[in-house]
Amino acid sequence: MRPRPLRWATTNYHPDPKFRPFIERLESQQCKGLKVSVAVLSDRESVRFFGVHLARRGVQPVWLEIDNQSEVGQRLDLYSLDPSYYTALEAALVNHFSVGKRLLSFGILGWFFLILLPLLPSKIISARKANRRMSVFFKEYALPGGTIPAGQKRVGVVFTSLDEGLKSIVLRFVSDSQVNRFNFSIEVPGLSLRPEDKAVEPTLTREVSLPELVRWSTEQPRCTTGRRGSREGDPLNLVVVGNRDLVRQSFGARWDDAEVINWATSLKTAKAFLLDSAYRYSPVSPLFVQGRMQDLALQRARASINERVHLRLWKTGLMLQGNTVWIGQVSRDIGVRFTMKTWNLTTHRIDPDVDESRDYVVDSLTDGGRVSKLVLVPGCDAADTEHPRQNLTGDPYFTDGKRALLQLSASGGVVEILQCSDLIADQEN
Repeated sequence: MRPRPLRWATTNYHPDPKFRPFIERLESQQCKGLKVSVAVLSDRESVRFFGVHLARRGVQPVWLEIDNQSEVGQRLDLYSLDPSYYTALEAALVNHFSVGKRLLSFGILGWFFLILLPLLPSKIISARKANRRMSVFFKEYALPGGTIPAGQKRVGVVFTSLDEGLKSIVLRFVSDSQVNRFNFSIEVPGLSLRPEDKAVEPTLTREVSLPELVRWSTEQPRCTTGRRGSREGDPLNLVVVGNRDLVRQSFGARWDDAEVINWATSLKTAKAFLLDSAYRYSPVSPLFVQGRMQDLALQRARASINERVHLRLWKTGLMLQGNTVWIGQVSRDIGVRFTMKTWNLTTHRIDPDVDESRDYVVDSLTDGGRVSKLVLVPGCDAADTEHPRQNLTGDPYFTDGKRALLQLSASGGVVEILQCSDLIADQEN
């Protein structure tokens, strides 16, 4: 550690490559002699390992260990991992120390640092040395490019765009004779999420057939409720079949987890609201089904916090072919308005055409090859534009009364569109 006076006069760079707790979170897959292990560094881990705050620049390191025991060379298609990935030197450059940028970041308060002007030459010279060390370090620990020969290993970091909560990773390896594809959904520590062990599980778990599930879907409440269950909220317009990991993997990139509501996330929300900026992980308000708050909340945000598609899912206790059945609600926020029905006097205004939000989910999952079966079932009760219903905060909405029942698939393929009436007839026979 430098003496304190010298710390004012110099710029220091101290990465710690021996700090690797993320190795304990490595997830591995193997296919045709190719073994791939992946971990995503959290914000704190990347600061310690690389010596700079990469997340502030929108950069996220992904640690890869690739063991090619196949008989042919394999080349990793980095574009499949992230079309906007950073090269090692590019990632280093955006994180380089800059005395001028630091002074400008203080705004008018930067004038108070003029007293330190005699130290400026030393500060600039040391920053240049630190930046050269940073570039060398980033290059040293970056994943080597090119083809991985048969029988060899490659270990290193790929610098990707920042994602928090859960990061969807697709790795495509190309050889002379084939293409191997690996899909990962990696937890990234740092967000304030609701712990899974605090979720209230359904009291009953049982296996059902598809016709039985269709019948069940038509008999469920048409809407969510408030905490007390006395007033109706947004319509329950989805039924999704798939275990939690498959659900998160299916929705993939840009569908982000919603943080829990606490003091820190409330401040983030207020800042985004005042600046009309994005907050990808903004909390969603709790809604209830049969007295239970949503088990999973996801959202797809635009550039403004006031505009997003948000999805809530509840476990039902039913299983179809061993997969969890969820009932869900999806709607689109299109603005903000004042209301006396919430503690903060504001609420998001939803698009009244809630069927569009339902169809958006169906289209996005189908386009991604994540749906094996699709059934539209009655259950929400229709409401037309002349006689709309209202949710908990008084927003009007209209609907054709249909729920989309989606059976998810990890492997893709052709979507089988089934008729509700045929399945109910099968269940009755």
